[in-house]
Amino acid sequence: MSLATSYGFLVLAVVLGVTSNSFAKSAEGFTLLFPSIVTALTIVACMYALSMVMKNIPMGITYASFAGLTIIATVVVGIIRFDQMPNFYSIIGLIFIIVGVLMVNLLGNN
Repeated sequence: MSLATSYGFLVLAVVLGVTSNSFAKSAEGFTLLFPSIVTALTIVACMYALSMVMKNIPMGITYASFAGLTIIATVVVGIIRFDQMPNFYSIIGLIFIIVGVLMVNLLGNN
């Protein structure tokens, strides 16, 4: 598998992770059937995608990238779908996450 394919799986894992987070909120503590099923299925698919990424990219880099990108994307979904606006300090923290993901991927020694 090529490095580009690995990054494709990383993007897929992020999309699945954000989907699972969004549906977990909608599941209301797993009391609603459809959002609960979607949450479970997307978490399993997300872990599969991450395992594919780890064939070419080190585990630490994979998970740091996945976690950071998923956090940022989940915040965006929270703003759009649930009207949850982060405060000033949250935005500063999110900027640090973005900088960290960029540093790990662009400047880290793979």
